[in-house]
Amino acid sequence: MKSIVTDALKTVIDPELHVNIVDLGLVYHVRVDHLNMYILIKMTLSSRNCPMSDSILSGVKNCITRTFPDYQAGVYLVWEPEWNYRTIPAEGLRKLRGL
Repeated sequence: MKSIVTDALKTVIDPELHVNIVDLGLVYHVRVDHLNMYILIKMTLSSRNCPMSDSILSGVKNCITRTFPDYQAGVYLVWEPEWNYRTIPAEGLRKLRGL
């Protein structure tokens, strides 16, 4: 189910970079707790001063609750490891370049 959660998170687009948060490498950890019906997302943002942080975090939580209505969603923002362009996976780099 972790891969299904990750696929669902690909619908959340960073409004400044116009690429989904998974392909940007912003999602660090996904944990699905079936016993407690809870999905934990540990992620970061492109910067600590991201003007769209509330929108992105709300988008993540809404994505989880919409896709998995029987589960509670926990979204935790972390700053370690620090995100930068060198940490973007190959798929994200292709999308940023418009390929």
